[in-house]
Amino acid sequence: MHLVDTTLFFSPTSGGVRRYLTAKQTWLAANTQWRHTLLVPGDETRLEPGGVSTLAGWRVPCTFNYRLPLSIAAWTHALEALEPDLIEAGDAFHPAWCARRVAERLRVPAVAFFHSNLPQLIGRRLGRFSERAVGRYVRLTYESLQLVQAPSRQMCDYLRSLGVNRVAFQPLGVDTQIFVPERRREDLRQRLGLAPGVRLLAYAGRFAGEKNLPVLLEAFAHLGPGYHLLLLGGGKAYQAADNVTVLPYRRSSVELAEWLASADALVHAGTAETFGLVILEAMACGRPVVGVRSGAVPELVDESVGVLAERADPAVFARAVRELYDRDLQALGVAARARVLARFTWQRAMQIQQANYAAVASRSRVRVPEAVAEPVEQTP
Repeated sequence: MHLVDTTLFFSPTSGGVRRYLTAKQTWLAANTQWRHTLLVPGDETRLEPGGVSTLAGWRVPCTFNYRLPLSIAAWTHALEALEPDLIEAGDAFHPAWCARRVAERLRVPAVAFFHSNLPQLIGRRLGRFSERAVGRYVRLTYESLQLVQAPSRQMCDYLRSLGVNRVAFQPLGVDTQIFVPERRREDLRQRLGLAPGVRLLAYAGRFAGEKNLPVLLEAFAHLGPGYHLLLLGGGKAYQAADNVTVLPYRRSSVELAEWLASADALVHAGTAETFGLVILEAMACGRPVVGVRSGAVPELVDESVGVLAERADPAVFARAVRELYDRDLQALGVAARARVLARFTWQRAMQIQQANYAAVASRSRVRVPEAVAEPVEQTP
C-alpha cells in the first residue's frame, strides 16, 4: 500500500500540519508495511517515493517559509508518477483538485483532511457573503472525495452544515515522549530576566490574524508587570511591551517543549481553531491552558485542566488568567497530562485513521493492510 499525502500547508518551519504529517510518516514506518510519501512545496522539484517529495514554488512573503507551486499540471504529473494506492489532500486548493483527478485516472480512493476552516477565515476578512461563497467552493471540492477527515467534532458538524456528507472525526496526537513535564528548565526564566515571583505564560504558533494576538497583548497590559507573556512564533511583527518577550519559532520540538514546560501555563486567544495541537503539547508538558470558549478549544480544555474566557476580549481574558492563579496549577497540570495520555497520543490517533482508511478502502474495493497491533497508551 502506497499512501501519498499532498498539501500546500507544509514548510520547514510550519506548525500543526507539518507535525501531523511527519508524525504520521514515522508511525506508519514503525507499525505497518505501508510506503508513505509526502508531496509538498519546496525549493526544488524532486520525487522521492517513501520520503518527502517536493515541487518547486516561489516563497510567500510574511509566512512561515511557505512556498506556492502554482502549476496544476506539475502537481498532477508528480502524483501520477508516484503511483499511489490512496491519496490524502491536506487543503482545499489545487492539490485537492489534482488528487481527485489522479484518483479517478488510477481508480484509487482519495480523501481529504480539513486542517483549516477556510470559509470562516475568509469571512472574517471579507464578510459573510465571501464566507458563504467559499463554503460552497469547499463543498464542491470535497463532494467527489471518498472521505473528509476533521480533527474536532465541531468541525465535523460544520462540514455537514456545508453539505459535505462523508465526514469522519480524526483527532490529532502528541509525542508524549518529547512533550513531558520533565522538560521544565528554571534557567529559561533567568534568560528572560524575570524577577522572582513573576508569573510566566506562553503563546506558541503563527502570529496570524485569527490567533488574536492583540487580545493577548492588551490583556497583559491589563495584568501589568507581575505577569509576563512569552510569544514563540513568527509572522506579523509585534512591538513587545515591558512584560512581553518575542522569540522566533522553535524549529526543534524538544526546544519548544522546554519553553512550554517552563511556563506556568499556555495562553491562546484564537477563536477559529479546527483543533489546537499546541494546546495539547502544552498539556502533555503538564501545563494548564487559558483559552477562549470558541472553535474546537472547548473539546480540549475545561475547568479540570484550565480556564476558558467566554469571549476574545482583553479584559475578559485578563480575568481568566487571574482566575487560573486562584487554582492549584500543579493539580491542573497533572490532569492535563493525564487527558493527553488517555485521548491524544499519536498511537491512538493513527489507529483511528487506520479504521477510517479501511472503511474508505472497503467502499472502493481496495484492500488496506492492517497495522501491527500495539496497545493504546493508557493513563497512569
